[in-house]
Order: sequence, then structure tokens, then C-alpha cells
Amino acid sequence: MRQPATRTAVPVQNSGSAHAQGLGLFNTAPPAEAEAALLECCGSRRWAQRLTAHRPYPDLDSLLAAADEAGYDLAPADLAEALAVEVPPGLHHAAPHSAHLALRAAHAAYESRFGHVFVMCVDGLEPAEQPDQVLAGIRARLGHESDQERVVSADEMRRLARGRIIELVSGS
Repeated sequence: MRQPATRTAVPVQNSGSAHAQGLGLFNTAPPAEAEAALLECCGSRRWAQRLTAHRPYPDLDSLLAAADEAGYDLAPADLAEALAVEVPPGLHHAAPHSAHLALRAAHAAYESRFGHVFVMCVDGLEPAEQPDQVLAGIRARLGHESDQERVVSADEMRRLARGRIIELVSGS
């Protein structure tokens, strides 16, 4: 899970609905700025270009639906490009050393098996629940065949991208 970048390309005004304001700015941003902001949501250039090209979006739900559709259409190379810029989900620095070691070992096993970083959307989970859920996710997904894991990873990337797009247009 990549740490959210500062999204200066599409700033949000403080008046009115944050989503509407941010979406309006996203819709009118120069294409290079909109694409750069979208690349922070999902690292596939083709995905970002497709969403940029289909602007303007009438509302956030339309943007999210377009993002999902573009995500479902990712070719294996596009997914690999997106996964290459992801950072694996980690632990808070104050977590016990043993937990950091266990998570590092699990990530290494996953990357060795599948050739890319483990991605998992942890939106909606309490921070205290995240380490156990991430470890359980890695362990469960290590049993997948490569094709099955590619599908799961693509779904997790779509979920991550949705959350990041919401952050982008709301300015959080």
C-alpha cells in the first residue's frame, strides 16, 4: 500500500461540497496534471490516460465507475506496471519487532512466489486490525495459482484506486 502522495495537481477549494469542488478542478485540470494525479491512484499509464481522456465526469460515481471499468480492462502488462510502483502494506513503527519481522518474511515469500509486491486494500479496517488482516491475506493468497492471484491483485488494485480517487477529489 503506497503512502498517499500530496495531491497538488488538483487542489480543492474549501467552500461547498468537497467532492463537487475537487471533481470540477479535476475535470478542468490540464491533461498532464490530471494524468499525473491519477497515476498516484493507480500506476498504470494506460488506465490514467483513459480516465483523463473521458473527462469531464458529471459526478464522483461516474468517475468511480469509469475507474472500475478501466481497471477491469487492464492487460497483464498494465497490471504489472501498476504493481511495480506499489509499496507493500506495512506496520506502524511502534509495532513489536517480531511483527515487523513476520510481515517482512511474508512479503518476501509472496514476492518470491508471484514476482510482484503484495497489495491489499485495508480501507475500513481499524489500524490495530490491519497487521493481522495483511498477514492472513498474504498467507491465504500464497496458496493461489498465478492466474488466480493476478485476478485477486487486480481487484485489490481497483479497490485501492477507488479509495485514492475519493481522496483525490475530496482533498483529504
